Amino acid sequence: MAHQAGGQRPAPRPVPDTCDTQAYLQDYGALLEYMSCPSMVVDHQWNVVMANRAFEALFRGVGPHPTAMPGVNFLRFVLFHPDAGGILGEHEAAWCLPMLAQLRTALEFYGHDHELQAVRREIAQDPIMEAAYRHGLPHWISAVGEAATRLDGAVRLLHHPDPRHGRTECRIVEEAPQPLRELGYRRLTMVLREPRRPTSTVRRPRRPRGTTSHLTAVPAPEG
Repeated sequence: MAHQAGGQRPAPRPVPDTCDTQAYLQDYGALLEYMSCPSMVVDHQWNVVMANRAFEALFRGVGPHPTAMPGVNFLRFVLFHPDAGGILGEHEAAWCLPMLAQLRTALEFYGHDHELQAVRREIAQDPIMEAAYRHGLPHWISAVGEAATRLDGAVRLLHHPDPRHGRTECRIVEEAPQPLRELGYRRLTMVLREPRRPTSTVRRPRRPRGTTSHLTAVPAPEG
């Protein structure tokens, strides 16, 4: 079975207890391990059901966090983990805003889901992130179009800890075979591309560990 990268979740996700389902998931986990690209299977709450060793290698340097480890809940990792920007390049525009859009869509379908609502409450407690969700997100979608909110096919920048990859790009490929769809799961794979050539672009300094706000590009609305 594929690894649970980045920490252990507090309780296992319920899976229909049938021999066929369990066997399929076990074989699917073995399939993930044959892949050289980081790959994970998530549910509608973005809990990571399984992930492969390549995923674990990408996030091996991530420090501990009580609620936002990448192998536990990827949505929380992107939004709340202070180390996320060190791996996910162009963090705010390329990862945070699309994931906020993913959260908004999930809440439209699963409005009473307690885990999604918990993420929404945590955003509301941070003035910068709340401004991004309420005001920055609609403005961004209006500027770039709804297509930018979809992850499937998107090309994103990564800072891979393995020097063979280094600063590189990945294309996100989303798939959901019928057995996974029936469980409410989908697989996302980061297909690594050739490493980028170094540029003279100045990177935004990382926030000190312990701060919770990660969205600095979206100002609070004026009164």
